Amino acid sequence: MAGGASPFSSRGAGTDRRTQPHPALAQLRLQAALCHHQPVVPAGDDNLCNVPHALSCSPAKRSKENQGRRLLFGDPSASPEQPKGSGPSPRRGGPETPRSSGQHPRTRLFRQEGSCYQQAKQVLHAAVPERLQGREKETGQLRQFLLEHVLGRRPGSLYVSGAPGTGKTACLSRVLLDCKDKLAGSRTVVLNCMALGSPQSVFPALAQQLGLPVATGRERIRSLEKHLTAQGPMVLLVLDELDQLESKGQDVLYTLFEWPQLPSSRLVLVGLANALDLTDRSLARLGAHLSAKPRLLHFPPYTKEQLTLILQERLGQVAGDPVLDSAALQFCARKVSAVSGDARKALDVCRRAVEVVELEVRGQTLLKPLPKGDSPVSPVPKRVGLLHISRVLSEVFGDRLAGGSRGAQDTFPLQQKVLLCSLLLLARRSHAREVTLGKLHDTYSQVCRRQQLPAVDQAECLSLVTLLESRGVLELKRAKESRLAKVSLMLEEAALEHRLQDTALVGSILTQGLH
Repeated sequence: MAGGASPFSSRGAGTDRRTQPHPALAQLRLQAALCHHQPVVPAGDDNLCNVPHALSCSPAKRSKENQGRRLLFGDPSASPEQPKGSGPSPRRGGPETPRSSGQHPRTRLFRQEGSCYQQAKQVLHAAVPERLQGREKETGQLRQFLLEHVLGRRPGSLYVSGAPGTGKTACLSRVLLDCKDKLAGSRTVVLNCMALGSPQSVFPALAQQLGLPVATGRERIRSLEKHLTAQGPMVLLVLDELDQLESKGQDVLYTLFEWPQLPSSRLVLVGLANALDLTDRSLARLGAHLSAKPRLLHFPPYTKEQLTLILQERLGQVAGDPVLDSAALQFCARKVSAVSGDARKALDVCRRAVEVVELEVRGQTLLKPLPKGDSPVSPVPKRVGLLHISRVLSEVFGDRLAGGSRGAQDTFPLQQKVLLCSLLLLARRSHAREVTLGKLHDTYSQVCRRQQLPAVDQAECLSLVTLLESRGVLELKRAKESRLAKVSLMLEEAALEHRLQDTALVGSILTQGLH
């Protein structure tokens, strides 16, 4: 080789002298061969000198089923992903060995624990399942109402009530999906009233969905009434979080529920909200005419047995050994059903418990060498037990729920007691059962300063109110701005005060009052 020639230059014509590889490339090639379990290629083929025959075509492309495949921990069929567009290298001296070939059996060096936890967290999310456990009766009544009124062209209204997490929206969504073909000849409009800026905003939102021209004030309502009483397909209007449309005089709710009673109306209205007595309390005028009164459908809280079935069905979708211990699952179902019967809360508690265990496992080991002959489905590194569920329940609901009854003094955690005392003081001063969250937080902060207690911020205050709502103590009417959300007592003041007058601290707060 000439003194100025590069060590990577091709051999000249008429000579078979091989060039020497660069030391760095030789080392990289050796590492790559070891990582992929490929035989080490003899030195000196960096410039294809040792390839006996030039490749006549481009490398074989990977099949679509193998492209973008995710690596599932503990899955023996999964292999490390190759870089996008990678194929057999000409350095290997030929086309890529098929995956089915037994020439170079592939073994995994390490297994990362955790695929079972990822799957468990995925199935525990509150998505709409194919079948809703414990809601067969309610689902059947929803389906019957829609088919009778929409397909039968009979205008009418239905009010669906139930506490949060009892399956109202999930059941209706399931029925709408199942009856999609049957309802294809009608127009379906679904609005979440929580997303509306004000109760009156429901009318422009509905007009936009129906493709009506822009109008304002009474003209907009007249335009909607004219459209809903003209010839055309039936209109199914679903209003979730219906209680957000409550206003002074309840003009918006009365207008909506009276539309199905207009002559030649083609509107079927379905409203969903938490309050059981919304129609009796806010729409008493509708009771004067039986035809105008909406049909009622109530979703009761889930029982322990129903929550157990829901959790078992979700976790049964995870391959391999159970992630949750059976006793832990039963414990979660029993505790949540005793407080709220909220299926979303039960799913959330189990999912958070899985996250706790997953973090513990990750902390113990990051990579674990595989024993020889590992089974196709790897065992669960660590199951979710009673202690994990109890720990999460304590964080979500307070110590009494997680650890069992400890007497009247532990009915509520300290911060919840102070918050309830603040609400009682506000109710006494303003002679109103309903206050804004911002006002409640201001009063709560004032009480904490006076008692020399640490106070939580407004976001944490909202979390406390949500927990108390799940226990049936408070009612929360959410708004776009959390500070404007309305909070009201679900219990009588005397009954709540009796439950709180069990410590010197609570008694001192209520005695001092507000200044």
